[in-house]
Amino acid sequence: MTDTLSPAQARRMALAAQGFTRARPTAVSAAHIHRMMDRIGVLQIDSVNVFARSHYLPLLSRLGAYDPALLDKVFLSRTTHYVEYLAHEATFIPIEDWPLWQFRMDDFRRRWSAEDSWVSANARTVQWVQDELRTRGPLRPADLRADAPRERGTWWDWDDVKLALEHLWRTGDVAISGRKGFERTYALAEQVIPERIRAQKISRAEAIRTLIARAARSSGVATQSDLADYYRIRDRAAVTQAIADLTESGELLPVRVRGWERGGRPLAAWRHRDAVLPRRVDAAAVLTPFDPVVWFRDRALRAFELDYRIEIYVPAEKRRYGYYSLPVLVGDRIVARVDLKSDRAASTLQVQSAWWEPQAAPEDADRIAREIALAARWQGLEHVSVSGWGDAADAIHGSLWGDATASVRRHTHAREQSG
Repeated sequence: MTDTLSPAQARRMALAAQGFTRARPTAVSAAHIHRMMDRIGVLQIDSVNVFARSHYLPLLSRLGAYDPALLDKVFLSRTTHYVEYLAHEATFIPIEDWPLWQFRMDDFRRRWSAEDSWVSANARTVQWVQDELRTRGPLRPADLRADAPRERGTWWDWDDVKLALEHLWRTGDVAISGRKGFERTYALAEQVIPERIRAQKISRAEAIRTLIARAARSSGVATQSDLADYYRIRDRAAVTQAIADLTESGELLPVRVRGWERGGRPLAAWRHRDAVLPRRVDAAAVLTPFDPVVWFRDRALRAFELDYRIEIYVPAEKRRYGYYSLPVLVGDRIVARVDLKSDRAASTLQVQSAWWEPQAAPEDADRIAREIALAARWQGLEHVSVSGWGDAADAIHGSLWGDATASVRRHTHAREQSG
């Protein structure tokens, strides 16, 4: 290792830390998922389901085609392995990590303890929700709605009950015990989190130091803002102290990355002592916008030259890249973005738009086409169609047409015009 890294070396180190230098298994098992979670730490949850919900994609990106029912079994049914919490946004985390988040739960509780807070104004609703969970066990919001005590007077409001559940989850009084479809099931924390885990006491400083160390291991090389964003830790003083402590102990090693600058001055950066620098990265993957590789926009731009904005909330006529375009990784570069949609009625994966990034090379089209074909098979779709929207559409269409992948029929790669 050197004290100075080139931008390409930093990218390779980051991708190795995220598991992109490992060969995809021929058959994905729960053990592969657990190993991936050990590497990335959290799996962000998102409800948008145009192609596939976000939390299904990091497994596809790293492990290849797998049975989505396996993810449901590991994460969404009642399990002793994972639970949901706000460890970035809403994420799956190892259940053993619950005590690490006590400082965040305490922050929420302090914020809502004021007399003029929503919780104080709706204490009766909050107490009723807790009593129902204590008496009846895990419940979906719909279960609570069915037994709403409307006869008790004007205090009842369904939106208030939903808010109460979310507030109680944030303070750690309630945990998510599973999901049915995409609907959460809520329970008191003691009904979900084993007592041996809840009994652990971890100080704020120790928890933040542990999380910064994990963020560094998952990032490979990172700036202070990268490390803070990985788990959305806003306490700048605590992050600074954690980095200093970890540097003193030798777990973090100061490094400079050429080109990582602000205002013409180099940004301080650190690599984890266990970070590896591979000679090359030979991965190809379609990424979710909420993949740790690209979820922090400053880092995505600095490390991968990806200037990314989700256009879900942009009016259709003003979108540049599409409703929910997905970055595409080839080697150690983000080379394109594609807007995918699963049309199940027609058993077709629609490439609604395809755009090159500045660091793309002509030969990347074949790798992208293979990943798109893989994505179609993974979704159980027989066909792929490519619209004419985007400067990469023709090349990707041509590569798909020439691909002999058995489960995606070549003649269905009809070129459609849109946008």
